[in-house]
Amino acid sequence: MNIPSELKYTKDHEWVKIEGDVAIIGITDFAQGELGDIVYVEVETLDETLEVDEVFGTVEAVKTVSDLFLPLSGEIIEFNEGLEDEPENVNSDPYGAGWMIKLKFSDESQIENLLSADAYKALISG
Repeated sequence: MNIPSELKYTKDHEWVKIEGDVAIIGITDFAQGELGDIVYVEVETLDETLEVDEVFGTVEAVKTVSDLFLPLSGEIIEFNEGLEDEPENVNSDPYGAGWMIKLKFSDESQIENLLSADAYKALISG
């Protein structure tokens, strides 16, 4: 299982890559494995400003639909439109081509609440 050490993680199995004042967000390798084949990613919150833990979209697999929770407060500035045609990128490349949104976060202190790679490993192996 791939858990890149340079990323941050959430208890909801999302990863967060911080680049300046923007966070790139997707779901983890563990999450995509649990969900199975992903058939659709829906994000209808583009250009909206949401609070931490609010639902920003859904990911639909063959057998289930899961909500996506915002790991940081801020404005959703970009959606990975490549997922409209190739949602399977979330399965094949969750940390690369399978990224979901970019967020201009509004409260840098919230980053401290995210999990390190080691803490996330402990969460999923627990």
